[in-house]
Amino acid sequence: MPVTPRMGPEPGGARSKGYDRGVADPKVRDRIEPDSQIEAGHQERVEHPRLWKVLLHNDDFTTQEFVVWVLESIFHLPHAEAFAIMMHVHQQGVGVAGLFTRDVAETKVKATQQLAEQHEYPLQVTLEPDIQDSQE
Repeated sequence: MPVTPRMGPEPGGARSKGYDRGVADPKVRDRIEPDSQIEAGHQERVEHPRLWKVLLHNDDFTTQEFVVWVLESIFHLPHAEAFAIMMHVHQQGVGVAGLFTRDVAETKVKATQQLAEQHEYPLQVTLEPDIQDSQE
């Protein structure tokens, strides 16, 4: 007699039963709270990490082409946006290259400073907390 394969879970199989706490890994079993419940109407609030502004400062020696190149290569901005930020820095004295978490912002500041030093430009790059982010 040919055996017909069954489709779906076996009767009494693992899929048809609920979760069995007695079978849980002993390392995990101690951390499972058997009667934990979420209060009705309670919503957990997730806090987003604080953002930091990476600022470029104008000087009389760093070329505009270099600043655009930095914005394109380190900050991954399209040429038009990089050019607009460079012009803002040139005209206003300082401009925001981007908003990032602190670790990412510090990495971009260091990378920009290293490139500026390699090309012998005195480009100043700083970071500061985003004020709008802390007011939310």
